[in-house]
Amino acid sequence: MHSKALIIVDVQYDFIPGGALAVPGGDEIIPVINQLSPEFDLIVATQDWHPGNHGSFASNHPGQSPGDIISLNGLTQILWPDHCVQNTPGAAFVKELDMSRVSRVFQKGTDSGIDSYSGLFDNGHKKDTGLADFLRENGVKDVFLAGLATDYCVKFTALDARSLGYTVHVYREGCRGVNLFPGDVEQAFRAMQRVGISVE
Repeated sequence: MHSKALIIVDVQYDFIPGGALAVPGGDEIIPVINQLSPEFDLIVATQDWHPGNHGSFASNHPGQSPGDIISLNGLTQILWPDHCVQNTPGAAFVKELDMSRVSRVFQKGTDSGIDSYSGLFDNGHKKDTGLADFLRENGVKDVFLAGLATDYCVKFTALDARSLGYTVHVYREGCRGVNLFPGDVEQAFRAMQRVGISVE
């Protein structure tokens, strides 16, 4: 049994500089995560894994551009550039990231009709990825998060973990954000802290 686990969120080529949906400074977190990893017996990783016809891609909505906001099956959806398409180089984990101690990878965003920022559930909380069960089976009480991006996938994974009763810690130095709108990253940290997530 492991009382704590590290969740590495979406450290994939499309999210680092040069990628389709590059997070500024996204590559800077890799040495931070590699340094943290030995402190954990249990490490999991999440992987954005979209079909090419994903509803969150602006390219699948004629006349729309990345950054536009639409309704997708009843949920508000920001449109993104095509990214992390299954089995493409952009969806692969960055090779400098030490994956040798990762027990399991949980893929998300696999349903074309709904986006999934969180590593635990889709955005409508209709389906879960199996990560919650895995943490439960391993006796985890405390989860620690690092990865990309602070204001989307890290934030929503952290909030979902908190709502499931976990003690949640987010490593500020181990995350970088998109900041689609100025101040998004700081707002994300504040939203996490408001529900009792510790930002370290």
